[in-house]
Amino acid sequence: MESHQILSTELGRLLAKHSQVLSTAESCTGGGVATAVTDIAGSSAWFDRAFITYSNEAKMEMLAVCAETLDQYGAVSEAVVQEMVTGALKYSNATIAVSISGIAGPGGGSEDKPVGTVCFAWADVNSWQAVETVRFSGDRCAVRSQAVEYALKTLCDYLTEC
Repeated sequence: MESHQILSTELGRLLAKHSQVLSTAESCTGGGVATAVTDIAGSSAWFDRAFITYSNEAKMEMLAVCAETLDQYGAVSEAVVQEMVTGALKYSNATIAVSISGIAGPGGGSEDKPVGTVCFAWADVNSWQAVETVRFSGDRCAVRSQAVEYALKTLCDYLTEC
């Protein structure tokens, strides 16, 4: 996607400018953010690794998400993405990370968490942390694409303000 490429190129420039290294922890996007950033030549200078933690077991094993958090709030929750982003920083060489968990559809939604609900968390080693839940529209592909774009844009906005 052209917008992903533009945002990833800008993100790479900003990460390099601020001597930051990115890691991702992704569920519903299935590595879409990692794909977008590694499509950019030279990304090895500012991208460390991706955790694709689609199952709850993967979230617990790879990112140390607590079973109790998953039981209490569900995989698509701000509490879980906060633990995911913390794990991404802990288990990588990154200085900044993003985590994503959501319901891309077409099924899996509920009244409280309809299809298109996506939770994000961002954090860096300098104590910055942000968490947000967004509702996107469209089919599965559209929801995933919008989530990738939103994650990249938020990282760019944060690094621009630094």
